[in-house]
Amino acid sequence: MGDGSMQIRYKGLTCEQHGGKDRWRVRVSGDERKRLTIPVDPDHPEFHAYYHAARRGQHLHKPVPETHSPGTMGWLINAYLTHLARMVAAGQASPLTLKERRNLAAYVLAQESEQDRTTGLPYHGLPMTIPASELIALRDRMAATPGKARNVWKLLTAAYDFGVERHGLRVNPVRAVPRPVYRSQGGAVPWSLDDLRKYREAHPAGTMAHLCLTLFMMTACRIGDAYHLGRAHEEQHNGTTWLAWQPAKAGSRLVRIPILAPLDRAIHAQKIVGATYLLTEHGKPFASPEALRNRFKKWCRAADLENRSSHGIRKAAGHLLALHGATQYEIMSVHGHANASTSQVYTDSVERMRLGSMGAAKLAGLDW
Repeated sequence: MGDGSMQIRYKGLTCEQHGGKDRWRVRVSGDERKRLTIPVDPDHPEFHAYYHAARRGQHLHKPVPETHSPGTMGWLINAYLTHLARMVAAGQASPLTLKERRNLAAYVLAQESEQDRTTGLPYHGLPMTIPASELIALRDRMAATPGKARNVWKLLTAAYDFGVERHGLRVNPVRAVPRPVYRSQGGAVPWSLDDLRKYREAHPAGTMAHLCLTLFMMTACRIGDAYHLGRAHEEQHNGTTWLAWQPAKAGSRLVRIPILAPLDRAIHAQKIVGATYLLTEHGKPFASPEALRNRFKKWCRAADLENRSSHGIRKAAGHLLALHGATQYEIMSVHGHANASTSQVYTDSVERMRLGSMGAAKLAGLDW
């Protein structure tokens, strides 16, 4: 393409010469000035995934080259990841899922066997027909990190399902072993009203930090959506401005909610207007959810809220909605849940509080 003799069908894709080599650059959709470099060329089997991720403003790291012998765990998992990348390119899977599973795959394949005949050998070179005893040993080693363990199990289950469907495996050995079930750690800590007060005292109205908190609280969006929300997502309905977006998390439903007064004030209090609501200190959109997550952690630390996260705000918003009488279906619409059971977590807890109050009132009448 550098000499003009090659026609490229991908919108926003250009080829530049850099150090005597071709460098492929993609213009981010909705931001004419921002371009991302993708680390593979059009002949690479995962090129489509890299291109479409870049158009969305997401950067995927270069995959590890295929060096595993056929029939090994490394070979199977790499084949699955290549398949998942193609699903991302087709819009059938999330780039964030691909990124997470690549990282988890590196962790799994570096594990060492505890079986007598293969003790100390890394998983990537072992036969893909992993025995149940090895899977149980792996599960037990991850007991201290239950969230990671569950995600590793999802990766292995999906990879071996792929192996059964595409590569002649007779059974999925992961499905024969009970998945990791650990005592709940409670997940992200929900923000309390005092937490919200402390944060707003540290970051007053007009600051980007204040807008960030307000956006999370007034939309209950995930950080993977918050970093790219902007005026392009605004709609007018009966004279009122609404926000509409399709959450990046696979299986989520379209979210369409009005911009409430606190969020409207926070948006219009900003002196710099960009392609997104949330901007870096240089007035540019955040490059990725991780970039915004790191900045939000700094804002939280400045407010002496070391162990708080954006997801904790989402949980707090769900709980407050339920406290104010929202049904699980109303919470579904705000949170983008596809299943009512997900939103029922919030309504159930409030219902239990109400029943607890009624029960305690009956105890108060006992002659003690």
